[in-house]
Amino acid sequence: MLYIQSPICGTDAARLTSQAVCILALLGLLALSAPAADARQLKQTAITDADILNFALNLECLEGQFYHCAVYGTPLPASVTGNGPAPIGCQAANFTNDDIYSLAMDVANNEMAHVAYLRTALGNASVQCPQVNIGSAFAAAANAALNTTLSPAFTPYTNDLFFLHGAFIFEDVGVTAYKGALTSFTNSNYMLAAAGIMAVEAYHAGYIRTALIQNGDVVTPYGVNVTTIVNAIAMARETLDGSVAAHMVDDEGIYNSTTMDYILTPVDSNAIAFSRTTTQVLDIVYLGSSTKPGGFFPNGLNGNIK
Repeated sequence: MLYIQSPICGTDAARLTSQAVCILALLGLLALSAPAADARQLKQTAITDADILNFALNLECLEGQFYHCAVYGTPLPASVTGNGPAPIGCQAANFTNDDIYSLAMDVANNEMAHVAYLRTALGNASVQCPQVNIGSAFAAAANAALNTTLSPAFTPYTNDLFFLHGAFIFEDVGVTAYKGALTSFTNSNYMLAAAGIMAVEAYHAGYIRTALIQNGDVVTPYGVNVTTIVNAIAMARETLDGSVAAHMVDDEGIYNSTTMDYILTPVDSNAIAFSRTTTQVLDIVYLGSSTKPGGFFPNGLNGNIK
């Protein structure tokens, strides 16, 4: 049975800044009602370990294509993707900071290894990497987060800082997706492998958050600082996955305006990482609804969970 997240009571009202109110106004119609979410979850109860790993493989393909393109300027090798289609919007990022470039290369190699490992573990049951949009989908996500049409259009390939913004969109989602899926495995070896990948994704997320915190006060060409954009992205993810409508918390930006503290680790009141169901993950990566492919997966995911 798929893991279904239990409600985490209480919200941080201070996070509902004017930016968040704008996001709610824009995305409120996209948030899932509780009955609809429950109905879709019921359809996904009879799943196998292979289904879960293939779902993870799709997400790793997205991350792998993004980082490989940003660092090397080319898509993942066909031998890794199973001859999957080329990604939309693949290009090298304009790195000027050697430290960020070095870390980006490390992440790129990790993500490619994850794709290769999952395909090997699945064997003949593995799906082909789907087509991913790592170009205009970033602009759509940024526009939704800030409730405006940014000009020029946001792209994570412009500079080091924008690359980090793009990476932030993915990494926390990856951690919560693996956390939510762990108890669904029946094979303990698969569960341990998934836990290991989740840990690596958490390392990635921690570095990206640290780098963004260090640049939090930098004002971007869009007239708002890094902290404002990152917090808006986190709120947009939380709105898209239905948590705001359900009065739940499963995401945080990098700054809490109430405590005036930076947030390196997005966790619940027990300092445990948040979880997301597959439906919630799809809501985010489709940039709207799990029932309508789009966003970063224009043709949907491959496999039984999509």
